Amino acid sequence: MDYSIESTPLEKLQCDCLIVGIYENLQLSPSGALLDQLLKGAISQLAARGDTKGKLNEALLINWLPDMTINRVVLVGLGKQDSLTGKQYRTALAAAIKTIRDAQIKSAVCTLAELPVAQYDWRWKTRQIIEVFGDALYQFKQCKSVVENEFKTEQITVLVPDDQMTASQKGLAEGRAIADGVTLAKYLGDLPGNICTPSFLAEQAQSLGKKLSKLSVDILEEDYMQALGMGSFLSVSRGSRQPAKLIIMNYQGGEKNSKPIVLIGKGLTFDAGGISLKQSLGMDEMKYDMCGGASVIAALQAAASLQLPLNIVGLVASSENMPDGDANKPGDILTSMSGKTIEVLNTDAEGRLILCDTLTYAQRFEPEVVIDMATLTGACLVALGRVPSGLLGNDDSLCNDLLAASETSCDSLWRLPLWEEYQELLKSNFADMANIGGKDAGTITAACFLAKFAENFRWAHLDIAGTAWRTGPNKGATGRPVPLLMQYLLNRSSTLAAR
Repeated sequence: MDYSIESTPLEKLQCDCLIVGIYENLQLSPSGALLDQLLKGAISQLAARGDTKGKLNEALLINWLPDMTINRVVLVGLGKQDSLTGKQYRTALAAAIKTIRDAQIKSAVCTLAELPVAQYDWRWKTRQIIEVFGDALYQFKQCKSVVENEFKTEQITVLVPDDQMTASQKGLAEGRAIADGVTLAKYLGDLPGNICTPSFLAEQAQSLGKKLSKLSVDILEEDYMQALGMGSFLSVSRGSRQPAKLIIMNYQGGEKNSKPIVLIGKGLTFDAGGISLKQSLGMDEMKYDMCGGASVIAALQAAASLQLPLNIVGLVASSENMPDGDANKPGDILTSMSGKTIEVLNTDAEGRLILCDTLTYAQRFEPEVVIDMATLTGACLVALGRVPSGLLGNDDSLCNDLLAASETSCDSLWRLPLWEEYQELLKSNFADMANIGGKDAGTITAACFLAKFAENFRWAHLDIAGTAWRTGPNKGATGRPVPLLMQYLLNRSSTLAAR
């Protein structure tokens, strides 16, 4: 997809399609009003006769404009004539690009960055155009011999005034990097488990390391992990023919001695549940159990593309969880890298078993903060649905920074408590802890388990079980929480620049 910015006056613009807005009171956006003037009131007449109500999430395609160098117009509903919220703005953008995509329009010029959006500037608004349009134009085609209804849109131009060109160029660059990251995370997530194995994920990371400056990639193999004492991590792959991998991505964009931000992702490329076998209905979606790992790889790609002035380490703990004669059994006791012992009461609670050793490994980087993300618990989907990801952590400042980033990125989070009382649910008669805490507070007890391995640094945990993919007719990976992670990293970069 080709994205660009230009400042050509509307009366001189030549394009296949122009995107303008209209409010519920039928007031047109500035560019819409100017276009209406050039058309001698034709758009106003269409609106007056009820062809559009101006409601949010509504869009009207006008296919013929007399005596114009603009061939078509998409008239996007903006709702009530108030300053839009960030989410409302993204809703309007989504309606616009869906109309363009479905009409198979090859190129379009978007004027919606001119709209007033509460608290946000041209840089943010331009970035959102690229992010939302890129998300809508993603199409998984790699495993199809024939692609039906292939999207035809190839070029999007954002129209901006000359005095906002610098800010919009920054937004364009950020939007491209984030959109490309989301596309990568979605692509990796949507691949089937027989293609996207731990070895495949490692190869994708290594490929990025060769392409991007300041990014190096190392892969820890099972024999090395065994020497490190990662008994918890390695126990998960015992039932699989695919060897586990610990993918280490090291981006050095900051000062040499500055402490890194460590991002950890769960990379279960397929989770059958092990001996505690999952139900067959919907088990195909367990290829998405690696979306946390995919998001880490994608975030490192985006950060390196933007050359952020930060040091970032990405750790992707990758394995399969399968039933086999050598697989973990309920009642088994494992020794983690930290030396703490774990009683396995449910082999389907395997994500925390690979993450706990990865958290211990992260200590060697002397991190400033550690953020892990994982499709960890179905309980998070029950508690929060598919709107926000769950947030838990041991540091209020870090959690508040992530919440602020979630607001700006419109990649929502909701913080859950991590109180000491919940730790009681993880007690075991036979080991230092159990790997599950029973039926109550499943998302919280999973985080409590991880917290035992994050006591030596500032840490936050993102449970993305409800947000990493969509189910049903529109089944597919979402690329979340890549926008959230990138907003957090951009905020950190801005803080450094302000010092």
